[in-house]
Parts: sequence; structure tokens; C-alpha cells
Amino acid sequence: MAEEVPPTHTLPRDGQSILELAARSMFDLFANASEGMLLVDRDARVVWINDQYKRFLPALGFQRVEDFVGHPVSEVVQNTQMHRVIRSGKPILIDLLSNKAGTFVVSRIPLRDESGQVIGALGIVLFDHPETTLQPLIQKFAALQRDLDDARRELASQRRTKYTLASFVGSSPAAVEVKRQARRAATSSSPVLLLGETGTGKELLAQAIHAASRRANGPMVSINIAAVPDTLLEAEFFGVAPGAYTGAEKKGREGKFKLADGGTLFLDEIGDMPPGLQPKLLRALQEGEIEPLGSNKVIPFDARVIAATSRDLAALVREGKFREDLFYRLNVLPIRVPPLRERRDDIPALVEVLAEDIAMRNGSGPLDLSAEAMVMLASQPWRGNTRELRNVLEQAAMRSDTPHIELAHLEGVLREAGIQRVPSVSPPAPRGYSTSLASDRLRPLGEQVAELERQAIQAALAATGGNKLAAARLLGISRAKLYERLDAMAEIQAIV
Repeated sequence: MAEEVPPTHTLPRDGQSILELAARSMFDLFANASEGMLLVDRDARVVWINDQYKRFLPALGFQRVEDFVGHPVSEVVQNTQMHRVIRSGKPILIDLLSNKAGTFVVSRIPLRDESGQVIGALGIVLFDHPETTLQPLIQKFAALQRDLDDARRELASQRRTKYTLASFVGSSPAAVEVKRQARRAATSSSPVLLLGETGTGKELLAQAIHAASRRANGPMVSINIAAVPDTLLEAEFFGVAPGAYTGAEKKGREGKFKLADGGTLFLDEIGDMPPGLQPKLLRALQEGEIEPLGSNKVIPFDARVIAATSRDLAALVREGKFREDLFYRLNVLPIRVPPLRERRDDIPALVEVLAEDIAMRNGSGPLDLSAEAMVMLASQPWRGNTRELRNVLEQAAMRSDTPHIELAHLEGVLREAGIQRVPSVSPPAPRGYSTSLASDRLRPLGEQVAELERQAIQAALAATGGNKLAAARLLGISRAKLYERLDAMAEIQAIV
């Protein structure tokens, strides 16, 4: 540590003279050896420049010294930090400054009176051509800056949401209601509690709510409470102060609450929160501030909280395993995410999306399911919901030598997984369906074909709950062809 210079009034007369001489000599040395110097007062106004500095004035846009001196330094020198030195009283010994006059290596030093008050600052241009005089240092600085920019871009891409509300596939009444509630939640800043079985898409909805909210440009930070050991959760949530315990990072570590500042924090599997940590989480949510592990300072944060659980939180409250006040704090905007068995009409469309994603990830052709395979998938209970459905499709794709998946492929997967297959329920025959083959054969062939086509379309629509895309897949025709057939049927009905 440098020895502090004693105040001049405490020195003997000869010592005082030596100190004044040293200060004057240092000033003259910098004035002559540097590429330029300027002084600013306590209000950050330029009060003096030396002769070397005057050569920069034309490039800065000033023809006369009088147009430069006497003005606030921030108005006449672009990107200056002299005002910051005066405010903080701390020097900036080495820095790169770029403006209209070029790129410079500069030093900025605060000036104090005998009482220690900052009365101004001295700016010194050490080098005016750093690209040649400091080439190795600048190259290293530029490489470090590029690495930092790359790391920031990578971190930003990882924290950007992958899903929107359009990613929640389905047009059934249950799916439409979930998306309606999610849109409403996106307009609010209150906590959201997503309730639903595993694999129903709770994390997808959390990201979609964030993407549709006013915080969409902020970070989306997630933590799966069930996946983190209880002993590490507090540090994950609130961060660690520097040197908080043996082995802790010297610079400390920010927790998820601080990382989510200005954005959204997603607490997955909140029902697995340890009882000892629940009061601290409640306090953070109520006060909007956290206390890092090993610190006695509170840090404010601004993060919107979305929690999710596959457990019955109300039952956990009754059993004393989850704090009632924390439950009410989280349960402001509850959204129940329905299981697949409550929205079977969405399964064909969901299968199509999953099949496309599986094919893209595997680098194979688009998967195609037979009508029987699709009907069987729509009839399963799917206890693991979308996650289980995807797993079955992936395994079936691996069993098939072609992108075409038959019923037998799916039955083999279910059998080996020990999953009881639910028999597919055939749709009831539409009214007016004739069971007398003899009478049908007495009619013209064209009428019989048209009648069978109409019955097949009605049966497919009945099996898929009116979902035309799914019905078209069951029939093995395009959706456009199905609409064409329906229009023709409507015209015939109108004539009759």
C-alpha cells in the first residue's frame, strides 16, 4: 500500500518546500511528456489545457481555445469520464478513450484541497496512437472484449424463451380456456401458480406467459426445486456473499432471484420446497429483497414469480408440509393445466407436432401414422401426458424401418413398457346407415360410393370430435380434400 502523503501544514519548512517542488516537478513532467493535459473544476468545467492538447481542438470541432475552455467537459469531449472522477473522488489511472479526435490512452486524477475536498480533476493523454504504441495490450483487450460479448450473447439466448402461447397445441375447449387464462395472467404482475400433472406443459406455459408479458425483454430464469439438493437450495435462490464459507467463490455468486431481476423467475415443483426454506422464500416475495448466504445486507430485486407443481398444495397445507401463508402468496392467479385424457380431441394435432419435431431431431423423413395407430393414441389415458406420448412416438419411430408407423409398432412399445392398452372405441354408426347390402347393390354404383364416402367422413369426424385436421389424417386425405368433400355434401343436402 502506498504511504499517505502528509498534509503540508504538518511538515517543517524545508520538507514543505520539497513537497511543493516534487508536486511542481511531477506536473511539469506530465505536461511535457504526455500528449496533452486538461484541468476541470469541481463543477466539471474545463479551466485549462496545455499547448499539446490544443492540437486536438479542430478534430473535436473547436477552432479557438475560448470555445473549449469554460464549458462543461461532457459537452466538449465525447465519452469523457472526468465528471465521474469528480463525483466519486476516485482516479481512473488507465483507460481507453475514443471520440472524434481518435483513440487515446488516458489517465484521470482527482485534485483535493487541504481539507481533502475534491476541487477538480486532471486529465492526461498518455498516448494518442495506442494502435501502434500499445498494440499487444490492445489486441489482448479486444480479444477479451469479443469473448465477453460472445458470452453475453450466449447467456441471453439461453435465457430467451423458446415457447409462446401458440406452442401450446390444441383447440379443444379445455386448451382454449388454459390459453385464455394464460393471456390474462400475462397482463398482470401478480404471482402465477400452474397446477397440473407431470408432462402437461406447465413450463411451456410459464415461458409463454413471460413472452406475452411486459417483461418479455428481461431474463427468464428457471429452477427445478426437486432437482436441487436441499442443502444447496438457499444458495441457488439467494446467492452467496464473497468468502461466505470455506470453498465459496471469492467474488461471491448471484442467486436465481437476482439473475431474474427485471424478468421472470419460474419455480418448478414448488411443492417440494423444504419447510425450513419456505419462510425465507415468503419474506423475499413479500419484501422484494433477498439476503445472500453469509451476508448481512439485503439486495432488492424486481422479478415476477411463476410457480408450478404436480402435487396437491392444498393437501400439503392441511398436512402441515407447506406453509399456508406461502400458499396464499403464490396462489394469486392459479391456472389448472388439464391432462391429455381431458382433451383427447387435441391428441391428433399434438401427435403431428411431436412427429415433426422427432423427425427433425433424428434427421429422418416426416413420420406418418396409420389411421388405426392414430385412433389408438387418441384412446390412451396417458398418465405421463405429453411427455409419455412423445416417448412412445420416439420408441415407435426407432422400431420402424420406414417413417411410417403402424398400430403394431405402438402396441409393441406399450407392451414392453408394461402399459395397458385401452381398446379403441369405434364411433357409432351415423343415422341412416343401411345394413342391408342387398338393397344397396340395387342402386347405381356412383350413389353407393358417394354414400360410403359420406359415412366414412361422418365416422371420422365423430371419432375426432369434429377435428377436421385429425379426421383428414384418419381418412388418409389432405385437409383441403376433406373440405372439398364436405362442401359437396353440403350442396347435395341443400338440393335434397
